[in-house]
Amino acid sequence: MKLHEYQARALLDSYGVAQLRGEEAVTADEATEVARRLAADGARRFVVKAQVHAGGRGKGGGVRLTDSLDGVRRVAQQMLGMNLVTHQTGPGGVPVRKVLVVEAVDIAKEYYVGITLDRSRSMNVLMASTEGGVEIEKVAAETPEKIRKTWVDPGTGLLPFQARAVAFNLGFRGRQARAAARLVTGMYDAFTACDASLAEINPLVLTRQGQVLALDAKLTLDDNALFRHPKLAAMRDPTEDDPLEVAASGHNLNYVKLDGNVGCMVNGAGLAMATMDIIKLSGGNPANFLDVGGTASAATVEAGFRILLSDRNVRAVLVNIFGGIVRCDRVARGVVEAARNVGMSLPLIVRLQGTNAAEGRRVLEESGLALVAATHFADASKKVRRALAS
Repeated sequence: MKLHEYQARALLDSYGVAQLRGEEAVTADEATEVARRLAADGARRFVVKAQVHAGGRGKGGGVRLTDSLDGVRRVAQQMLGMNLVTHQTGPGGVPVRKVLVVEAVDIAKEYYVGITLDRSRSMNVLMASTEGGVEIEKVAAETPEKIRKTWVDPGTGLLPFQARAVAFNLGFRGRQARAAARLVTGMYDAFTACDASLAEINPLVLTRQGQVLALDAKLTLDDNALFRHPKLAAMRDPTEDDPLEVAASGHNLNYVKLDGNVGCMVNGAGLAMATMDIIKLSGGNPANFLDVGGTASAATVEAGFRILLSDRNVRAVLVNIFGGIVRCDRVARGVVEAARNVGMSLPLIVRLQGTNAAEGRRVLEESGLALVAATHFADASKKVRRALAS
């Protein structure tokens, strides 16, 4: 689950991460009032930032600097309701429903700090670079040696000497090094306490006045741990999620929308990944990742079909089920019932293997529906190719 920047800022602030003053707003009047309060405390310039779950906002026009209250109002009016297009949103962009107004500072140097899980080592890894800012992806791709990594033992957590080493590696010394170490420590504490899967500050800055501050905040929380954090779970913004993914979550389906033309319904994440490979091999592109779980019922399958068919890019559907916990004949009856209920008109290829697979295929053949049964991966791939060509 992704958080908006203003939400991530609030969490990091509670762990002592030094940041600029600022507040979110949903109207131009509110944005102007935020700027007025900041000005009363001495701010003379302001930054208005679009609040969307996508990076690259600056290049897309979602981060604007202004030096007056009228400027804040004008920028907020232009930004709220706009369709922001970045390299992470795709060509369709996403609507801006909220902005963050913060005071501006004089930046002397920009840095990058991020934390995520390194699965190969079963440890969190803290990444830091002197090349922060809007081109950090380019730095990672072209000069990865400029990103220094510190692995943190989960048994000890981030130790003080490690935080100091990160600060020194970034070039900080003296009072600024101590401030940077405190900031990194607070960031790591927030990351672990919130069960986050990713935390980033980009940029972390040194101001011309010698302050070390977080100018941005990004937190992605582990969905599997949200049951432990009801207050964090309540921060979810469903308007930022794909509508089909929201609908799928309501049926306890694991669904991720992709850009392809073949819908797939599978039980088990590993089999789902293999099925997506089959679709690519057949000359198509998967339209989604959909795992209906190990106990798929007729109602679950029908919900999955309705979600798949809501994607207008889908030209064929591949159902790939391995009968282990659930029997194939039960799945087959569910597929037949669901296909009839939703009025399936697209080519439907169904592969059943495992417990009672032969009985399941008999149910499909006797259903009277225009579906195609497949027996193995190569057979399914061939029949998907044929369906796309027709």
